[in-house]
Amino acid sequence: MTTIVFSHPSSAEHETGAGHPERPDRIRAVLKALESEQFAGLMRREAPAAQIDQVARVHPDGYVERLLAAVPDEGIARIDADTVMSPQSGEAALRAAGALIAAVDAVVSGEAENAFCAIRPPGHHAEPVRGMGFCLFNNVAIAAAHARAEHGLEKIAVVDFDVHHGNGTQAYFQDDPGLFFGSTHEYPLYPGTGAASETGVGNIFNVPLAPGTGSEEFRAGMDDLILPALRAFDPDLILVSAGFDGHERDPLATLRLRENDYSWVTGRIREIAEEHCNGRIISTLEGGYDLDALASSVTAHVHGLIA
Repeated sequence: MTTIVFSHPSSAEHETGAGHPERPDRIRAVLKALESEQFAGLMRREAPAAQIDQVARVHPDGYVERLLAAVPDEGIARIDADTVMSPQSGEAALRAAGALIAAVDAVVSGEAENAFCAIRPPGHHAEPVRGMGFCLFNNVAIAAAHARAEHGLEKIAVVDFDVHHGNGTQAYFQDDPGLFFGSTHEYPLYPGTGAASETGVGNIFNVPLAPGTGSEEFRAGMDDLILPALRAFDPDLILVSAGFDGHERDPLATLRLRENDYSWVTGRIREIAEEHCNGRIISTLEGGYDLDALASSVTAHVHGLIA
């Protein structure tokens, strides 16, 4: 089993201002956790910057140009009330998307069986023409578009277990039967999307979880709906939006998941990947705002990729 971790120093240079939950210490906690002895066998790669035309497969040129032009020379610039940029944010966003692109190339070529992208800013809230929810570019959607355009893969799946619904990924996927999106998330909660009735063209599978629920409900949603649908979809590649803010200690939501839930779901996704797409999984960091819970949850998840 070969697993590559993609990262870049710019992820820690994307400053969001005092008191912002999506802060540089998040990526520092993740990378420190991945330095432990159990991860000595990981391959490690520096994430390249995505090219504008690669990002523009998902986000129109005008949006990309406006966003990068809005990166401030100093201080903080606001995209909305929650989403901000600082002088290194443009590079960080391009490197985050580039990490996913490089991971697709490595996994599809057979250099590695799977990959984890330890990057920020996260991506799953970014809609084609709007950044929001701490997200600037939709990294998993860009990866899916790249896998199709450059490698000829036809059926790309995203499994998203962030506590917040991946509205941006759903928006890009929902009209294309060759793209699959399955999400568990607390509901009602930001961004307000993700009802079970939102099914796209039969390719969207949402499992809204009531506030305060935990492992039993999460695992049932995966076992009863998302994982059987994923297996039936027969993907060529599985992307994972790995958000760890469903952990019981996370300050931004109220689900009661624990580390063993993340290792469990990683194992179940791996089983399907091994059955249908030669084990090809690319996972990327989304949310998770309690630093200790984030570090231990990432440890459980990445251990599940390499086990």
